[in-house]
Amino acid sequence: MQAIVFDWDGTLADTLGAIYDANVEVMSHLGLPFDRNRYRTAFAPDWRVMYDRLGVPTDRLDEANERWWAALDEGETTLFPGVLDALEALVARGHPLGIVTAGRSDRVGSEIRRHGLDGLFRVVIYGDSVPAQKPDPAPLRQALAAIDRTADPSRAIYVGDTPDDMRMAVAAGVRAVGIESILGDAAELRAAGAEETSSTTTDWVARRLGSVAAHPGPAGPTAG
Repeated sequence: MQAIVFDWDGTLADTLGAIYDANVEVMSHLGLPFDRNRYRTAFAPDWRVMYDRLGVPTDRLDEANERWWAALDEGETTLFPGVLDALEALVARGHPLGIVTAGRSDRVGSEIRRHGLDGLFRVVIYGDSVPAQKPDPAPLRQALAAIDRTADPSRAIYVGDTPDDMRMAVAAGVRAVGIESILGDAAELRAAGAEETSSTTTDWVARRLGSVAAHPGPAGPTAG
């Protein structure tokens, strides 16, 4: 059956608000300007690249990273409405699922287990488990090989909320599906290679399967 691989932050999990707030704390600590527009413009899956774009001095990158971890309130993170039902419906239809995320295994792995999702995914590729980061296609190719080494990548789907998610999928020869967020609107996701877009992952699954009740997304961008 057709493999479907997901991003985590901003796609399945409503974590972008907590992540943004932690970055506000980092930039304030370093005395650097920061707002949602700057975050959107500078965003990269590799935090070192993003902080460099935001003007963090090279010799303070580790300090910035430590400050970010100290500021992150993981208790705020939840799944988007309907995600669990949507994922279970895909599995019931025979779709093997995976995750490719730039998030670290200690954070994202903990969140996956806390929400009871670990049994739904055949593979999870974390940002600290591979040397290459999005938009490099290597993490996605590794995930697909773990699901089925003989499968045709062009039949697989990657679902994510950033332009770099779409670029990774295209580079891996995988169908790209964009989920709109503060990090990528529909036009930006399509420009980066998305073949279709949706306001939420749950709504996309509902359209695909025709049997999962669509749930409204959050009242507005959760932050980025």
